[in-house]
Amino acid sequence: MSLHRPLTLAAALALLAGCATIPKPLEGTYTDVSTTSAQQGGAGGTRVRWGGEIIKTEPGPQQTCFYLLSRPLDSQARPKTGNSGENQGRFVACRDGFYDPEVFVRGRELTVTGTLHGTVSQKVGEFDYAYPRVEADVVYLWPKRPVIVNYPPGFYDPFWGPGFGPYWGGYPYGYYPPRVIVVRPPPPPPPKK
Repeated sequence: MSLHRPLTLAAALALLAGCATIPKPLEGTYTDVSTTSAQQGGAGGTRVRWGGEIIKTEPGPQQTCFYLLSRPLDSQARPKTGNSGENQGRFVACRDGFYDPEVFVRGRELTVTGTLHGTVSQKVGEFDYAYPRVEADVVYLWPKRPVIVNYPPGFYDPFWGPGFGPYWGGYPYGYYPPRVIVVRPPPPPPPKK
């Protein structure tokens, strides 16, 4: 048996595992309508998949509404990070049931699927803003993104060199788990004579 066949199979499996896929609840075909054009009206009844950062979560007696800062979605249907500068306005997504505002907090990423249903006018500062309203059938809260530490220019890593590397110690370069600091009480004073 040739060694190439198992290696080729392993490489193909690794490649498939690395492909980005859309989570099952978010799969489907949706109309490409922007929040700006939905504000103008005429898109009512259209099925959309939108996402963004939560601005606020308001539970009501029958349903919870999520006010979001809209962001374009990546290949996984996850909102792109906020520092990309691609702001697409705001929208509100409402879904039946209670969603805890302490879980769905400001800044978390959310993707929703549902049907456009008019607009809701709310104040943003002193401005009356028309939020396109989505009657959501799926509300998908994304896990928090890992924090990546970028070292300042000129940073010298004394452990980089022969025998060491980006995965020395089992962690990828630029990420180290939080430090544990143990604080012990000071020793008791010596007895007085």
